[in-house]
Amino acid sequence: MKSGLRENAAAIRSGKLSSRGYCERLLGKIREREPRVQAWAAFDASRALALAQACDGKRGSGAALGPLHGIPVGVKDIIDTADLPTEMGSPVFAGNRPAANAAVVECLLAAGAYVLGKTVTTEVAFLHPGKTRNPRNPAHTPGGSSSGSAAAVAAGMVPGAIGTQTNGSVIRPAAFCGVVGFKPGFGLVPIEGVLPFSPALDQLGVFTRSVADAAALAAAIAAPGSISAEVGKESGAPRIAFLANFPWNKADPDAAAHLTAVLARLAAAGASAGELALEAPLPDAKRVHRTIMLYEGARQHSARQATQRASLSPELNAAIDEGLGISDEDYARALGAAGGIRKRASDLFDHCDVVASLPAPGAAPASLDTTGDPSFCTLWSLTGFPSITIPTGLSAAGLPFGLQLAARAGAEDRLLRAAQWCESVVAFSASA
Repeated sequence: MKSGLRENAAAIRSGKLSSRGYCERLLGKIREREPRVQAWAAFDASRALALAQACDGKRGSGAALGPLHGIPVGVKDIIDTADLPTEMGSPVFAGNRPAANAAVVECLLAAGAYVLGKTVTTEVAFLHPGKTRNPRNPAHTPGGSSSGSAAAVAAGMVPGAIGTQTNGSVIRPAAFCGVVGFKPGFGLVPIEGVLPFSPALDQLGVFTRSVADAAALAAAIAAPGSISAEVGKESGAPRIAFLANFPWNKADPDAAAHLTAVLARLAAAGASAGELALEAPLPDAKRVHRTIMLYEGARQHSARQATQRASLSPELNAAIDEGLGISDEDYARALGAAGGIRKRASDLFDHCDVVASLPAPGAAPASLDTTGDPSFCTLWSLTGFPSITIPTGLSAAGLPFGLQLAARAGAEDRLLRAAQWCESVVAFSASA
């Protein structure tokens, strides 16, 4: 079975592959791997087969077909679906049945895709882990908060999935599981019908097994014309600058050595790879991001805490308590500082096409009590700039490493071209 989203979409549109047949093959993979990976929060095989059959019926009717016709997609369980529960990874939302689809789900349906099932999220897309395991090694975290989406794609149970990111929640799990994670710039993908945590920071993204597939899926859900469904070819090697570390964290030695080796390969293929330093006010990004995130998160969830505190995790209760202690004045100052950081971060790209860094301090930690450190993603989460991670190799323990690339606002197509060029040079696939 072809693993690529685009390959299978083309085969279904041409009639070489039926949507039902493709769904049946994926169901076989789910039966095989789900007991170990546990990527799905809500899944109904009969429903999925019926939707696939309906796609086949439409193809036979001669009606116009969308670019993702007959393709199943996993959808994170904080995104409303009218025909499946949306329980937000929390007992507080047990049995929640939305009356309508989220806007991003409607975009998928308009492109001809269907929702295969709901993928596991951490509690309300914050820190407390769900049940999902890393497909490479079930003793290791898959990352968060979009854990199920990343793991389902990595395990071959679905060709693409949708997730969200407030601070690294697309990039980090994609890197930990060994798939491509792409977060378009802030506001390009409609977020109506998605549980908010921090409206100033919440963004949607996609998981696939290649950069080309990420472009195709992102183009289907983003504002029309904002992202090309076909990744153009580079006229030459991209100009790449790199950040060895961010001031607020430090890379694991093995991950740092791997990044150096990857950058050397890219440079040998023609890419420039000068090192960047983050000048003021960029080192304030972590503090500013945390202030905005916790202030807004507390006000989104404090009413639930007031009546159902015992049903919330200690991590979420602590975050709400901290956020309620942040004053309106401090929040306003953080919003103002974020504007300055965005402007200064944009200047980083005056002499390069993309900025490269690790997506996390190292490979997925050997723990199911944490989702890993998101702080290598904080700058791009705060600025809302587009970012992507591609798999680049394996650690000594056999866990994936990734390469994170970011571009300035509005440069999604530029970022995808550079990422596909890097993908072709590295020539590594770590999906389990």
